[in-house]
Amino acid sequence: MSTTKPFTFICGQDDYLVGRMGAERFAGLTADLTDEFAQETVNGFAANMGEVAAALNRFRESVQTVSMFGGKRVVWLKDVNFLADSVTGRAEGTLKLVEDLQELLTGVNPAETSILITASPVDRRRAFPKWCEKNADFALAGGDGDDAGEALAGVALAEAKSLGTSFAPGALELLLQKVGANTRLIVEETRKLSAYAQPLAPAAPTGLGGRIEETHVAELTPNVAAGDFFEAAEAFFSGDLKWTLAALHRHFFSGGDARPIISALQNRNRILIQVRALLDSGDARLGPRGLDGLPKAQALYGKHFIGAPEKSSYNLFSQNAWYVGKLAGNGKLPTLRRLIDNQQEFIAAFEEIIRRPSNAQEEVLRELAVRCLAA
Repeated sequence: MSTTKPFTFICGQDDYLVGRMGAERFAGLTADLTDEFAQETVNGFAANMGEVAAALNRFRESVQTVSMFGGKRVVWLKDVNFLADSVTGRAEGTLKLVEDLQELLTGVNPAETSILITASPVDRRRAFPKWCEKNADFALAGGDGDDAGEALAGVALAEAKSLGTSFAPGALELLLQKVGANTRLIVEETRKLSAYAQPLAPAAPTGLGGRIEETHVAELTPNVAAGDFFEAAEAFFSGDLKWTLAALHRHFFSGGDARPIISALQNRNRILIQVRALLDSGDARLGPRGLDGLPKAQALYGKHFIGAPEKSSYNLFSQNAWYVGKLAGNGKLPTLRRLIDNQQEFIAAFEEIIRRPSNAQEEVLRELAVRCLAA
């Protein structure tokens, strides 16, 4: 930490990343303290202006307290949430209290008291965060957040690097598809996958050389992204009947329902119908970057999607080109006729699960898989 700055300010939109970085910084600040009373943590979470005042009063008292044995003190104001664009954050009383906090921080002697503040979320358009960027040892956890997917990928890459591992091509993308926008789970899954990958490189020094493969993610990472039901759809569109039947068995063994799987299959099939049509017409092609030619094809056919949701399985042009290419390239892309037949089979399967008893759902989907894939 820079000795020229009177305090440390860590903020970001993801409370887990902010808290994690804050804990690491606090551990560093208190590493040389032998007096446990010389370090204090103040909870800055507040649901209303009264709680903001109470938290800042406790913080002020802690900052102004002299160490019992005359040494340096470290005070952490953590989990601050009243700097956000919220009802509490916009309240006139809160803004006045934040002004008082700024005045307090201006008069702190860092040689006597080290102050750490962690806040999430933060409205960085406000005067106080801007002042902190100029006057504090400032850190932004998770980046600016302009591209959520890129920020989440950065979290996984940084965690893997810290553990001496790396992601093989396709592994990181698959991890993000299966986990979704859950930062804490991304970190924990990366740690688990890194621990699994390390023993696979026995010739490398300890902590180096492990590589997380796409197969590791597929086998070890659960599908928790809402509504994705990744494994069954992935198995089906890979054309692997044995894998599909096994994935269906695992889904129903854990108490799953047939309708979400049918929905996932229909959504992906609709995208592949559009991809197949563009490939057959020569308006697009599959390349290393995914589906090449989407912008040109959108100029020709995008008008037909007026009124459709901006991000929808009905609209190919609202999808990420790399992701679409990944979907189409995982297995041999079926013919347009086969994809249309698939869609009819999904409708028939849905009607069948309504007619038959609920305990026959797995049987219905197994029959569906055999009809579509056995040939």
